[in-house]
Amino acid sequence: METPAICTEAEQAAGSDLPFDAFARACPSRETLEHVTGRWGSLTVGALREGPCRFNELRRRVEGVSEKMLSQTLHALERDGIVNREAQPTNPPRVDYELTPLGVEVANRLLALIHFLEGSMPQVLTARASYDETRGGR
Repeated sequence: METPAICTEAEQAAGSDLPFDAFARACPSRETLEHVTGRWGSLTVGALREGPCRFNELRRRVEGVSEKMLSQTLHALERDGIVNREAQPTNPPRVDYELTPLGVEVANRLLALIHFLEGSMPQVLTARASYDETRGGR
């Protein structure tokens, strides 16, 4: 497997200390960014910030996510080291999901953005109405 281009020449010239560059096509950070910022990833990480959850608890918390999408999202986040899956040896089996320390840091940053956007919705709704009025939008 080929090692991805990690840092762009522009970043190197600018003296960036970061070894990875999500703007570079082959950078592995881009895939993790997609997992975390996609619709279901961000909501799942945000929901898990409240504490460990079982699968169905999480599914109820993240309204609208299908069982398949939640499962795929959790697998991707677990692979990236953001979520920990712990299966209890009980009958019936019990599986809990919780954030890793990295996941907690990601969740804190995501929740800051989520709360900012929630607080900015009056401006967003005004902008949408103006756009739709001038452009015959939705």
